[in-house]
Amino acid sequence: MSRKELGLKDVELKLISELMKNSRRSDRELAKAIGISQPTVSRVRVRLEKQGLIDYCAVPNLAKLGFEIIAVVLGKRNYQKHPGINTQKARDFAKRHSNIIFGASGIGLGYDRISVSFHRNYSDYAKFIQEIQTEWTGIMDVESFLINTKSEEIVQPLSFKHFADYLKKERAPE
Repeated sequence: MSRKELGLKDVELKLISELMKNSRRSDRELAKAIGISQPTVSRVRVRLEKQGLIDYCAVPNLAKLGFEIIAVVLGKRNYQKHPGINTQKARDFAKRHSNIIFGASGIGLGYDRISVSFHRNYSDYAKFIQEIQTEWTGIMDVESFLINTKSEEIVQPLSFKHFADYLKKERAPE
């Protein structure tokens, strides 16, 4: 859904962007950064929260918390044997594995499912993959891409700060 379809105005987009950079700032600080009044910021923020356009969470430093691996797991459903898939089963699996931060259907590279999860070490990841393979045998084939959170080759840490700048600069066609 585009910004125009959502009815987002520049003020709302700027506020979302500023909150992505630091959601702990007061409405007064946000008003100063955006260049509008504090009551307007408060009113817009509450409206965006009620609409479900913003939610709040911290993005921790995974390596410092002891999570060495980010796993991107790609799944390919066996349409021959299982033309339909029980979405509730997938939701239940995700609920039992709170280390899964994202899961969805999609398309690309011959796969139609994806999940992103965090793991303390390779043994933790191996146990997780074993559970996936056990529960989804015959239904889905899986492959993984693993990221070492302590690698010197991480060129962009997991954060929304840079995306916030992109979001603020982006202009949807009017």
